[in-house]
Amino acid sequence: MPVDAAKALAAGSRAGGLSWRRKDVQLYHLGIGAGVPATDPDELRYTLESRLHVLPSFATVAGGGKPGVTFGLSVPGVDVDLARVLHGGQSLVIHRPLPPTGTATATRRIVAVYDKGEAAVLVLRTDVTDAAGPLWTDDARIFVRGEGGWGGDRGPSARLEPPAGDPDRTVERPVREDQALLYRLCGDFNPLHADPEFAQRAGFERPVLHGLCTYGMTLKAVVDTLLGGDVTRVRSYTTRFAGVVYPGETLRIRMWHAPESTRVAVGAVERGDAPVLADTIVEHT
Repeated sequence: MPVDAAKALAAGSRAGGLSWRRKDVQLYHLGIGAGVPATDPDELRYTLESRLHVLPSFATVAGGGKPGVTFGLSVPGVDVDLARVLHGGQSLVIHRPLPPTGTATATRRIVAVYDKGEAAVLVLRTDVTDAAGPLWTDDARIFVRGEGGWGGDRGPSARLEPPAGDPDRTVERPVREDQALLYRLCGDFNPLHADPEFAQRAGFERPVLHGLCTYGMTLKAVVDTLLGGDVTRVRSYTTRFAGVVYPGETLRIRMWHAPESTRVAVGAVERGDAPVLADTIVEHT
């Protein structure tokens, strides 16, 4: 069996160093669409090194190494074709505001393997600490098509009840034609996001945008629209990747705001609001 749940769980943790500089943060922010208009003071806090604030979702690319999904496929007990792999969901807990430069240690391990029948789901947890203590914890849910059915634990359902009533705010964000090509320079070089032949082999009509790029664009919209642009107010952020985005499309981001959390749903405008992010919650102060 290409996914050996017992072996993957028994593999233990692997630790490694990571570091980032201001230009890495700036590149990430540009990759998720920051900097438009280029001279807007609200955008300069994402792009100008002298006043740089770090959007918490930068944690998903900090260090520029293998992204969580690719790293998870290198764990003992996991031997699958990358073309059968999808990023199923992402959770992020921020322990302290992220600094614009940093050196830290990331400890990664598979903490769960679920049998969904038609697929296997691996949960890769990454704990990041620096000299001052914990910085962030993130969980990447890795969906491997065709590798379930061994009779294992199905795991919890990620589905939530839809938010009640009309959204408090709705914004639209365009995805540039070259956005996936720019975002991949943050470290995720999966050919699914650039190579048309690979994308078709994986079952898509053309390359798709990275789910974590949509994840970052959505958090930026929430921070800018509802949190006064204050990135330090974000405490956690979780989502389920419900569908793909093609470069050139438009994201419609709907937000239901409460004092300590915001529910979010994201759809692709040009495909009749086809779901892109679902079961999405930003917890904040």
